[in-house]
Amino acid sequence: MAELRVVLAEDHYLVREGTRRLLEASGEISVVAAVGTADELLDATRRLRPDTVVTDIRMPGSAGLVRPGMEGIDAAHRVRAESQDVGVVVLSQFSDAMFALDLFKDGTEGRAYMLKDRVGDIDELLGAIRSVAEGGSVIDPKVVEGLLAKRGVRGSPPPAELTPRELDVLREMAHGLSNGGIARALHLSVSAIEKHVNSIFMKLALENSPDTHRRVAAVIAYLGSPGQSPD
Repeated sequence: MAELRVVLAEDHYLVREGTRRLLEASGEISVVAAVGTADELLDATRRLRPDTVVTDIRMPGSAGLVRPGMEGIDAAHRVRAESQDVGVVVLSQFSDAMFALDLFKDGTEGRAYMLKDRVGDIDELLGAIRSVAEGGSVIDPKVVEGLLAKRGVRGSPPPAELTPRELDVLREMAHGLSNGGIARALHLSVSAIEKHVNSIFMKLALENSPDTHRRVAAVIAYLGSPGQSPD
């Protein structure tokens, strides 16, 4: 398997170097640039054309990005607008879903929103990097759990309410699991999972597709539906 070329953006030097070494030690990643500002991130991406960008949500450097504290997400939007073949992984300390929904507002393909504690779980981080490089999507399961908890106390369900089992399947979708993986996690048959997935897509008016970004679109469409997005 060829190494994936990654541009890493993190303003804290020790965190940046630690993450770089962790990624390269996996043998799957070549960090072609490790930078500390949004300007440097965009410049390195344009020059080096990596497979994936991994960026902190907050970074100094304007680059025309006018939302303080959202520089990483704004840079991710810019990267995707300029280079559809470059995936982006945003690392954030915020589990509040408003940040994830902002990242996915223009589409889910080639985007991932992961909490920064995933840096210590190299398999989770590598999985997100590989997924977005292939055009897929990932949303951190902790963010999904937080949204579901808020939804549970807020009420006001969407018109096409999902069943408890469908919510279980939706949670596992957020992990990026295939139907077979969801079946193993929930101790159900693959055919049963397929029926639940089809029902979720139908209720959310999403095309039935095996694409990873379409599955994450189901998560976003449901959790970001009217009355469900965080205050």
